[in-house]
Amino acid sequence: MYKPSDKTTWQGRMDPQDGELGLRWHQVVHMVDLSREVTDGEGNFAFLGFSCDEGVRRNQGRVGAAGGPAAIRQAMSGFADHLPEDVHLYGGGDVICANQRLEEAQEQLGRKVEMLLRKGYKTIVLGGGHETAYGHFLGLRHRLGPEETLGIINLDAHFDLRSYAQHSSSGTPFLQIADDLAAAGRDFHYLCLGIQEQGNTRKLFQTAQERQVDYILADDLHGGITPDVQQRLQAFMAKVDKLYLSIDLDVFAAAYAPGVSAPNALGLTPPVVVQLLKEIIGSGKVMSVDVVELNPKFDLDHQTAKLAASLVYQMVKAWH
Repeated sequence: MYKPSDKTTWQGRMDPQDGELGLRWHQVVHMVDLSREVTDGEGNFAFLGFSCDEGVRRNQGRVGAAGGPAAIRQAMSGFADHLPEDVHLYGGGDVICANQRLEEAQEQLGRKVEMLLRKGYKTIVLGGGHETAYGHFLGLRHRLGPEETLGIINLDAHFDLRSYAQHSSSGTPFLQIADDLAAAGRDFHYLCLGIQEQGNTRKLFQTAQERQVDYILADDLHGGITPDVQQRLQAFMAKVDKLYLSIDLDVFAAAYAPGVSAPNALGLTPPVVVQLLKEIIGSGKVMSVDVVELNPKFDLDHQTAKLAASLVYQMVKAWH
């Protein structure tokens, strides 16, 4: 099912004495109903929630990520507005996974992503578990030209390449994507940043090798973007035409992101991730972005929600 946003989902501080110089995101965001065809939005940003943690449940994780979109929106609401006058923000509401019908919800997410991209919006999907990624991809694939190659960059502690022979889950989206691309005669270009060896079985590393997945371990990113990391990242981006960027919040150390489905004791720090995001968006090839795995049930003082929102702010700033 789908629920449009309204102004009650975007609320925050107001400083009327400062006039237009005191505006914040919740005061400038426009609402758009994605249950009908939308107007052209060339160069503008659309936020679309995927309120779902059915994939996390199937993957034996801590459920609660269905509350992620609302928590991120609330954390974004109070951001000061520094956007150029010709760049606008749009709240696109939420696709909601009802009655554990994950596949239907993913199909609906894909249709709405496709429409937003077709209309020229820069789309940012707010998850939800990482099952968000497969639904997101279902929309992206329809916006690729016949000869265009898609590169997927996933900031994540995990490959999410598990078998979906029994059922799909938050651990299977990128294997599903790989198989869909193969069925369409397209190559699978997948780069994972922040992989934790202890969080991925030998089977997952084997699958990554078989699927020719590029990855950089978290251990190699703790010092920031070294010349070697930058060269590998640039080489990956150079061989594709478009990029899909996915940010799983469990890539961060639990000290920064306690409110996730699978906390990570030795993950990355925010400054390193922001450096990576700027490098990726600076390529000019980013097609669409998602931020996933926020679990408000386990958050501390909205710490993880604020981190997720701040990442969105940094990306909007670099992308507009």
